[in-house]
Amino acid sequence: MKKITIPISDEAIRELKVGDSVLLSGVMLTGRDAVHKWMNDTFITKKRQPVGDDLEVFEAIKPILDGGIIYHCGPVVSGVETGDYKFVAAGPTTSIREEPYQALVMEHFNIKGVIGKGGMGAKTLKGCQDTPAVYFHAIGGAASLIAQCVQKVLAVHKLDFGVPEAIWVIDVKDFLVVVTMDSHGGSQHAVVEEKSQKVLDGLIKNS
Repeated sequence: MKKITIPISDEAIRELKVGDSVLLSGVMLTGRDAVHKWMNDTFITKKRQPVGDDLEVFEAIKPILDGGIIYHCGPVVSGVETGDYKFVAAGPTTSIREEPYQALVMEHFNIKGVIGKGGMGAKTLKGCQDTPAVYFHAIGGAASLIAQCVQKVLAVHKLDFGVPEAIWVIDVKDFLVVVTMDSHGGSQHAVVEEKSQKVLDGLIKNS
């Protein structure tokens, strides 16, 4: 078991390999579909001009993401009406939904880790090699347990996206994850997919 504090250096990322169990501590952001599309369209491809608080939010999250982590998570949060935020559930979201954007977002913000479930595709794996970065697999079905790792909600941005889609800035301690895509081109998800395809092909052939 490795313990890593965020922000993470390139050297620490390159030391990680597929299969490594890691306890993460430090400040990270949550971000799902709306956030990735907003990042991409506003600041990377610049398909749209910044409006409202876009630039203010960009300046707030940029230093956190530099060497940091984005967590594919749509949390259940109490205290939204009062501002006394507390994570009740914080399970991972299926990551493949962010495949069109993830490599670009990692490169643009120098993100060192992505947390989610289910793995990602070839484009993100190439991004992990180039940035460098890793994909951390969180435990699905353990939303309440993961929420206990959240020591404090430090801020929230883009709450107009909705609670699950907003950018939550959280301080976590000993967040258990497993490296399933590394910066050396290793992907446990690709291995599983290849083995599954071989089994399927065999079943079809013998049917």
